[in-house]
Amino acid sequence: ESNAVVIYMMDVSGSMGDEEKELVRLTSFWIDTWLTSQYKGVERRFIIHDAAAREVDPETFFHTRESGGTRISSAYELCLKLIRQSFPPEDCNLYPFHFTDGDNFGDDDDRALQLLSEIIPKANVFCYGQVETTYGSGSFLKLMEERIPGEEKVRTATIKGRETIYDALKVFLGTGR
Repeated sequence: ESNAVVIYMMDVSGSMGDEEKELVRLTSFWIDTWLTSQYKGVERRFIIHDAAAREVDPETFFHTRESGGTRISSAYELCLKLIRQSFPPEDCNLYPFHFTDGDNFGDDDDRALQLLSEIIPKANVFCYGQVETTYGSGSFLKLMEERIPGEEKVRTATIKGRETIYDALKVFLGTGR
């Protein structure tokens, strides 16, 4: 018997406009709908972050319009805290999903990547979706690819618009792991 835990993390900073947040919500909605229809007893947690992260209920996750600066590490710190306190990897199958435009305070990249390197071994799969904004995308995906190359447990997708959501879903859910 296995227990599955899905941790959704969404960047709600100022660089994520309404359309970008909507892309994340739609992608997360379809992931959540598919997982909860296929698997019974999936535990779900929701984290939103800008410069600080906080756990929220699904209603807040799917409807919030906050803004501010971005510290990706804040989301990863809270994700690790949840894993350590409530979801030990030996008892749970862990599936963290993080959605952002990849913009991050420059001094936060190293901390965020360090925390990510702690999350990945605990997760069955770590999924990262980077949304393109009207200003382009930040560099966090590129940094991940450089510093964590070929990591089998990491799935990444670039979400350029509504027409690419299905492609992201296939990347995240297509392995059946």
